[in-house]
Amino acid sequence: MKNPSRRPSATESSRREFLQTLTVGLAAAGIVPADGSGEEAAAIAARGHKFKTRGVVLVPEDLSLADWPERAKKARLTTIALHHGTSPREVVKAVESDRGREFLAACHRLGLSVEYELHALRELLPRELFAKDSRFFRMNDQGERVADCNLCVHSAQALEIVAGNALRLAKVLRPTTGRFFFWGDDGQPWCRCDRCRGLSESDQALVLENHLVKTLRRQDASAQIAHLAYANTLRPPQQVKPEPGVFLEYAPINRRYDIPYAQQVEANAKDGLPALDANLKVFPADTAQVLEYWLDVSRFSGWKRPGVRLPWNQGAFLEDVQTYRSRGLGHVTSFAAWIDADYVRRHGELSFLAEYGKGLSG
Repeated sequence: MKNPSRRPSATESSRREFLQTLTVGLAAAGIVPADGSGEEAAAIAARGHKFKTRGVVLVPEDLSLADWPERAKKARLTTIALHHGTSPREVVKAVESDRGREFLAACHRLGLSVEYELHALRELLPRELFAKDSRFFRMNDQGERVADCNLCVHSAQALEIVAGNALRLAKVLRPTTGRFFFWGDDGQPWCRCDRCRGLSESDQALVLENHLVKTLRRQDASAQIAHLAYANTLRPPQQVKPEPGVFLEYAPINRRYDIPYAQQVEANAKDGLPALDANLKVFPADTAQVLEYWLDVSRFSGWKRPGVRLPWNQGAFLEDVQTYRSRGLGHVTSFAAWIDADYVRRHGELSFLAEYGKGLSG
C-alpha cells in the first residue's frame, strides 16, 4: 500500500517536472490537445513526437568522406546541409564539382533532403557597391558608413539588391525542402544609423528576412527562410514581427557541452535556455530548428586544423534531446564540420553517428 504522506524523491520530482513541461510544450505546438494533462498524456506525447528534421551540417571539404550520405541514411538522419562561413560561391563550386554531383545524386537516391546554410550577406550585397552608394551599407558606432559587414536595412535599394541576388543563388543552391538559410555575416554588427539604431541586431536581421521571404515566395509560394538566433542575434526581436514563412533557427554556440544544456543555469552561463524560450514566444515551435554543435569537430578544435577527436558526450546529448523535445521543437540538426576522410584516417570510425541518429529518432 502506498504511503500518501511519502514525499516524492528527487528523481520522481524531476520526471514529473519534465512531463509537465513536455505536455505544455507539445500542446503549444499543436501536437497534443491543449486540454491534455497528467503524466499519461505527456508520456504519449513523448513517444509520438518525432523531429521532422534530423540532420548534420557539413562544409564542402567534408565531402572527401564520399559515403557521408550512406552513413547519414544508416544513422536514420533525414537531412544533410552544406555550409560555408563567408562564401556561398564556394558551396556553388562544391556542388558543381564531380564530387558534389556524386553527393547530390547519392542523397537523391537515398531519399535524403539537402539544404544550404550560409553566412551570405557579404556576397548578396557585393562590397564593391560601396563606391556606388555608401548608404547601402551599415553605419558604425563612430557614425561612418562602412562596407565591412551586413547592410543598412533601411536602404530599400540595398534590400532589393540582396533579394535579387538571393533569388539567383536560390536557383543554383536549391534546397529540396524549400527552406532557405541566408544568414547575416558571422556574428558581425548591424547598422547604427539614425533609422536603424532603435532596432536591435535581431530586429534588423528580421527586417531583412521578412523582405527575403516575400521575394522568395513570388517564385515559390511555400518557401521558408530562417531567422538565425546566434551570437549577437540570440535574443529575440522585440519590435519586428516575423512574416509567414520565417522560422526560428536557434544556434547556442557559446553553451557548454560537458554537461546537459538544462543544467547550465549559473548566473554567468552563456547562451542559456531562457534565450530559446524567449524566442519561442515570437516564433512557432513546430517550425523552429535547433542548430547544435554536438558533432562540430571544428568548434572543439578551436577552428584550427588538424581537428581533434570529437569529445562525444552521449549522456548530455540525450538529455539535451529531451529538453528540446519538451518544447515541441520540430527540427534538430548539428554542425558536423571537419568530419571528413582525414578525420576517419586519424581517429577511426564514427560510432557516435549511430548514437546521434538513434537519440533524435526516439
